[in-house]
Order: sequence, then C-alpha cells, then structure tokens
Amino acid sequence: MSSNLKVLQVIPKLGYGGAETGCYDVAHYLPENDCKSFILTSGGELIKFIDKEKVKLIRLPVQSKNPLIILFNTIAIISIIFFYDIDIIHARSRAPAWSCFFAAKFTGRKFVTTFHGTYNFKSGLKRFYNSIMVKSDLIIAGSNFIFSKITEDYSNYLNKKKKLLVIFRGINVDYFDPTTKTEMEEKKLLKSWQIEENKKIILLPGRLTYWKGQELFIEAINLVNKQLGYEAFYSVILGSDQGRDLYKKKLIRLSEQYRMTKQIKFIDHCSDMALAYKVSDIIISSSIEPESFGRVAVEAQSMEKIIIASNIGGSKETIIDGKTGYLFDSGSPESLCEKILKVLNLDDATLKTVGIEGRKNVVNKFNVEKMCFSTYSEYKKLKK
Repeated sequence: MSSNLKVLQVIPKLGYGGAETGCYDVAHYLPENDCKSFILTSGGELIKFIDKEKVKLIRLPVQSKNPLIILFNTIAIISIIFFYDIDIIHARSRAPAWSCFFAAKFTGRKFVTTFHGTYNFKSGLKRFYNSIMVKSDLIIAGSNFIFSKITEDYSNYLNKKKKLLVIFRGINVDYFDPTTKTEMEEKKLLKSWQIEENKKIILLPGRLTYWKGQELFIEAINLVNKQLGYEAFYSVILGSDQGRDLYKKKLIRLSEQYRMTKQIKFIDHCSDMALAYKVSDIIISSSIEPESFGRVAVEAQSMEKIIIASNIGGSKETIIDGKTGYLFDSGSPESLCEKILKVLNLDDATLKTVGIEGRKNVVNKFNVEKMCFSTYSEYKKLKK
C-alpha cells in the first residue's frame, strides 16, 4: 500500500560531503517505500548518479545567500510544492532553509531541517541567521555532540513543541567493504600515487583547510620520524584545496622544512575512497575543531582499518577508544605521534581484532539503511 508521501529535500550543492550523500541516500530510499522523492539543488558532481526514474531533480540557485535570490527561491519552492503536491520540505543548509521556512508557512506543509555542522557564529546577526535551522517542525541532529550544541547555542530560539532528535549519519557498508577490492585495483592506485608497495601508508583524508589539522599531522609525522630514525612509511594527504592555494603552499613548505617531500604525498582527489582506505594501514582524522559526525572515522572502521582521531566532537561517539580505534588529545602533535607509534607496534592479531570490531561497530550503529529508515519513519509521523 502506498503511503502517498511526497518529500522535497533541498540542499545547496550535491557534492560528495556528508550532508550531500545523506540527502542522496534518503532520496533513493524513499521510492523503495512507495514515496515520491524530490531533490532541489543548484548542481554538483553527485547529480550524474541520481536515478532519474526514482528521484525528480529540480535545479535552482539555492546555494545563494543573496536576500533577493532567497526571495526568488521562496516563490519558486511555493510553486513546486503546489505543482507536485509536496507533503514535507527538508532543508539541509541555512540559506535554502530560509526559503523553505517561508514556503512551508505559506503552503501549510511540514518543515524539516538537519544540522550537518556546528554553524559557528561570532555575532548576534550570524546567530539569528543560523537559527532558521531550529524553526522547523522536526530538527535532526547528526550526532549527540550536535544535539548538545543546538540546545546550548539556540536555547532562546527553540520551541519546546517542536521535535529535536538525533539520527546518526550512515554510510554504505556494502561500498565500504574491504572484501570488494581486488589486488589489481590496489596496485593500480599505488602506482598512480607513486608509492612503493613494501611500505606502510598513513592516510589523512579531507579537504585542505586549517581546521582539518593537516599542519598538526605533518608535525606529528616529523616527531614519529625522529623516534623511528628513518622513513618507515608514506604519508598521504588526500583532499582538494578548493581554491585555498596559499594553505596548500604552506603545507608543502612545512613538509620541505622537515625534509619529508618524498615521504608525504599530496593527492588532490580519489574517485574510489574505499580503495584509498584499503591500500592504507592507518587512517588519521586530525581535526582541531570538532567534527559534527566524523565520516572518515566511520568509513575507516567499516573498511576494517585502524583509525586515530581527535578526542573531540562526533569522533568520540563513533569510535570506541582502544577497541575500534584510538583517540588522541586534540591539537597535540605529540599525542598523535604517540598513538601512531603505538599502532605501528601492534601485532597482526590485534590489528585484525580492532578492524573486525570497527566494522561491527559501524554495521550496527552507522549504516545507511538505519539512517534512511529512521528519517523515513519521522517523515511518516509528521504527516499523520
């Protein structure tokens, strides 16, 4: 029996980030449960993978923060709601949330928001701008950390009649599965990275921006080298600078300063992240500011790889320290160095056990099916 539920998700751009992949996954889950699914976005690389027979894609400049364009988008969303008889509007970012809020008010439809980040602010005006995310009928936090930030930062804006809950982000554990990658694929990737096969690889994935902690990572690797006395491994910093040319140059200069230009590889992009994890021995998440969820930590565990992450934000919830991975003192290259050395000295049996426990942790708590089902269930409750 059809639920006749029609959901419009609105996201600025459909790229490969956590918010975007979550939107994509929910959009394709809904038709499997007899719901009509719509995505409104400005564009993005992930668009080419959308199943157009299952998901209706609509493009508008919803990434814009220009008040006039937000007004234009509001009118356009109202038209979309009436034309397709949308039941629920789900905004996944602040700028489009303003348009969705007014459109929902005008049309009498249910409004949902998801906090995909901490949304920092330094002024009352910015705090007000961010507060649109708590003006919905249902507020979804991606982790307990984000839930706490919402109640702490936006207590004056929260309406006790509105529902606020945690739905952990989920990943595709079938894609992030170590058994799906072949030795030939691994060798091909290592060759493209110009890496010898007989050395261990320490991988730091994430876009190049200061708060992701790439500088701290390089400092820690230098300390590890001092302890070992030789270059026993490669370090791969995998991520695009997204136009931050000066920051990337700073990182390169730092690696030159420590004479690690041959040891540290800067890779802009990898189309198969599961394969990148598979060829690596240790995965690092060195963020110096809290991750709202910490997708890298979850993906690494799903691939049965050792993850070492900062002991702040979402990583504290996704990693069981000492069992499915390791946490280090945030902002401390010395602490990260200590954990890397610890892992490098682990025996094969322990490495395997941690890997197995890590995947079990993700399959049980952070798989995409669970995230999609929980979101779908909340949609159904709203429509009643």
